[in-house]
Amino acid sequence: MDYRGLGKTSLQVSSIGMGCVTFGREIDEETAFGVMDHAIGKGITLFDTAEAYAAGASEQALGNWIGSRGTRDDIVLATKVAGDDLTADRVVASAEESLGRLGVDTIDLFQVHNWTDAVPVDDTMGGLNRLVEQGKARYVGCSNYDGAQLEQALNACEAGGFARLESVQPNYNLVTREIEGDVLPLCEEREIGVISYSPLGAGFLTGKYRKGGEVPAGTRFDVIPGHQDIYFNDENFDRMEKLRVVSEREGRSMIQLALAWVIGQPGISSVLVGARSLGHIDQAFEAEATGLSEDLRNELSGL
Repeated sequence: MDYRGLGKTSLQVSSIGMGCVTFGREIDEETAFGVMDHAIGKGITLFDTAEAYAAGASEQALGNWIGSRGTRDDIVLATKVAGDDLTADRVVASAEESLGRLGVDTIDLFQVHNWTDAVPVDDTMGGLNRLVEQGKARYVGCSNYDGAQLEQALNACEAGGFARLESVQPNYNLVTREIEGDVLPLCEEREIGVISYSPLGAGFLTGKYRKGGEVPAGTRFDVIPGHQDIYFNDENFDRMEKLRVVSEREGRSMIQLALAWVIGQPGISSVLVGARSLGHIDQAFEAEATGLSEDLRNELSGL
């Protein structure tokens, strides 16, 4: 397990982060407690949630766990505000509601979950700045911004004298690579941390799906059919099948190869792993420990 600085902040985040998206949506609170106990026991310090995850149930479960375990000072706590109405007032109100569900006084990293054209970016960034000034957030960031949007937001922070965005949280895996063209170079230039999510493509890269085949009941693509629009296309299925060939040749699972690839990619501060069981956490640690040779990493990058 590595611990890496996030942007220009004093925060050190674990190279594997706990993505709390499954809490209240796919697993109940008791199971979530077990997952979080296991995660912190393995050395994970970054716990990332959002108001949008299970309509606040994820934040509530995380907050109840923090309260019962006394782990507030041991973790980097991150959450997000979502929607089109990202005015300064809405951003602040959302953070206050999140603080209540989480049962804490301060959020370490408060992020805007999505870009919106409905509100000027300087208004949104002003709301984030207000949170920092009020001590309700230590640092601020964004999620799902492309390179142009991130640059616009960073420039708005500079022009307004606001607290700058210290991190961006994009989707990144072997078949979702758009950030390599704009986001990653900008983050390197401006010293912005990158917290990636969906290292297995919401389960697409596990090999359980076949082109034209039935979607197994209870899987992520069954529970949230919208993911199919992101991943189910000819190019992605072709890459996934090439990964299957490499997996069989190397004697390593598709899961381990896909996880090891993302965790070891340059410029990535932390990789969020969503979990429904303890094994989902363990497999990420196994992938990080085993790693990839330079030749194998290059081969996977070229799929």
